[in-house]
Amino acid sequence: MVVSAHPLASEIGVNILKKGGNAADATIAVQFALAVVYPSAGNIGGGGFFVYRENNGHCSALDFREKAPLMASPDMYLDSNNNVVKDLSLYSHLAVGVPGTVDGMVNIHNKYGQLPWVELVQPAIDLADNGFELTKREADKLNRFNKRNNTNNNISEYYKDHYLEGDSIFLPQLSTTLTQIRDFKRSGFYKGEVAQMLVNEMKINGGMITQEDLDSYHSIWRKPIISYYKDYKVISMSLPSSGGILLTQMLKMAEHYPLRDYGFHSLKSVHVMTEIEKLSFADRAKYLGDPDFYDFPEKSLMDSLYLLKRINKIKMDSALLSSDVHAGELNLKESEETTHFSIVDKYGNASSLTTTLNGSFGSGIVVGGAGFLLNNEMDDFSIQPGYPNMYGLVGGEANSVEPSKRMLSSMTPTILEKDGKLFMVLGTPGGSTIITAVFQTIINVVEYDMDIDQAVNSPRFHHQWYPDEIKMEKGIAKDSNLVLQLKAMGHQLNFVSSMNRVDAVVLKRNKLFGGADKRGDDLVSSY
Repeated sequence: MVVSAHPLASEIGVNILKKGGNAADATIAVQFALAVVYPSAGNIGGGGFFVYRENNGHCSALDFREKAPLMASPDMYLDSNNNVVKDLSLYSHLAVGVPGTVDGMVNIHNKYGQLPWVELVQPAIDLADNGFELTKREADKLNRFNKRNNTNNNISEYYKDHYLEGDSIFLPQLSTTLTQIRDFKRSGFYKGEVAQMLVNEMKINGGMITQEDLDSYHSIWRKPIISYYKDYKVISMSLPSSGGILLTQMLKMAEHYPLRDYGFHSLKSVHVMTEIEKLSFADRAKYLGDPDFYDFPEKSLMDSLYLLKRINKIKMDSALLSSDVHAGELNLKESEETTHFSIVDKYGNASSLTTTLNGSFGSGIVVGGAGFLLNNEMDDFSIQPGYPNMYGLVGGEANSVEPSKRMLSSMTPTILEKDGKLFMVLGTPGGSTIITAVFQTIINVVEYDMDIDQAVNSPRFHHQWYPDEIKMEKGIAKDSNLVLQLKAMGHQLNFVSSMNRVDAVVLKRNKLFGGADKRGDDLVSSY
C-alpha cells in the first residue's frame, strides 16, 4: 500500500511494489514522481526525513535535511541596525539551503534497494516528458504561485498565465535533470551540468551555494527516537527534526490523563491536549537544534519525571498564558507546505517519509536550465533570537544560523508497533502543526477507536506556545458550546478552513487499511 499526496505518485509507488520492489524502492520512486507532479512540496531541490522499519523489527532513520551554505553567518538576514530584512530568508537566493533530497534517495537505495536505480527514477522522467493533467487543486496552486511577485517565475516550466483543471503540463528541463540523476546517481545532481547550473543561479543572483557546498553535502543515518505510549512502541525522527522528541513528550504527558473517558473533542480533552502542546513547544524553542553542532538534552526532555513536573502546571479550569509558560529547567550535563507519504510492502517493511521545500513552492526560484524549484529552508533557522519564522515559531541560540548546520524541523515521520508487530505508519505536512497532527491522529486511533480514514480526516487543533492561540479547524467550531467554554477558560481561538493532510496506513488482522486525507488529492493505492 502507498498513501501519498498525489494519485499519480501513489500509482507509481504501487507499480514498483508489484514489480517486487520493497518499501524503500517505492519510496525513491514516489519521491521523484512528486518532484514532477507536486511541485509545491515534492522536490529534488529540498530535503526531508525518512524512518524505516524492516520486517524483522530493525529500525533506522535518515536525515537528508538541507544545510546552511559554508558562507552563511548568524547575521546574514539583518540590516546595519540589526533589524531583520523582510522576506530575505524567504524569497531570495539567500533563503536557499544546500539540497539533500537526491543524496538521501541514493543513500536509501545503497542501504535497502532491491530494484535497479534506473527503474525507480524512470517513471518520474516519463511523467515530465509525456506530461500529466492537473487536478483542480494543483491548477489553483500553480495560479497562486505564478501570481507571486517573483521574476524567476517566467523562466519556470511551471509558468503559465492561467491554468485550468485538466490542463496538461510538460517539463522537458526537469526531465533532463532527472535523466542525469538516473544515469549518474549522486553525481548527476551534485556534480556536472546540473551542479553548474545551480551554482551559476547562485552566482548571478547573490546566493551563497558553491560547488564546495554540493561536494560536502551528505545525508546522515541517525538513531530514531524510540518511546512507548501504553502498549505501543513509537518510532520517530530524531534531531534535527524536533518531531520525535516533541511527539514523545506529548504522548508521555497525555498518558497521565484519561483521554478516552474525556471523549473526542470534549472540553477536557481539547484543553489538556492544547496545554500539553504548549509546554512541548516552549521546550523546543529553547533547547533544540542540529545535534552535530551542540549536545542536546534529548534524554532529559523525554524523562518521565521531568514531564510529570511539566504537567503539574496544567490547571483543569483555566488556560496557561504563554507568557507564563517557559522551557522546563533541566540539569544540563549534556515547515505549511510539505508532503508526506507512507508505504508498506508485501514483505512487511514500512517506510515513513516527510519532505519539503519549506514554504509552498519553496523560495519560488527555479534553477535556470535545470527546471527544478529551490527551497527556502534557511527561514527555519532562528534568524534572530525571538523573531518568528513563517510558521510563527520562535527559537534561540541553539537554532541560530551557522555554516554547514542543519536547520531545526517539525517533520515527524512515524511508525508504531503493537505487540512487536507493525501497527501504523503515518506523517503529515503542515509546518509547526505537523507534530500536533501526528499526536492527535495517534490518539484518535488508540484512545477513540477510530478507523484510520476517520482518524486522518477528523478536524484538528494546534497550539505552539507562541502565538498564544489555539489554531482550530472550522469543523470543530460547529460545536458552539465547546468554543464558548474554551474561551471562558482563557483560550484564544483562531479558526482556519483547513490544516494538515495526514497520510497513514494501519495494519490490523493481517490487512492493510489506508487513510488518505480528503483535504487534498491524496490517494490510497494498493493491491
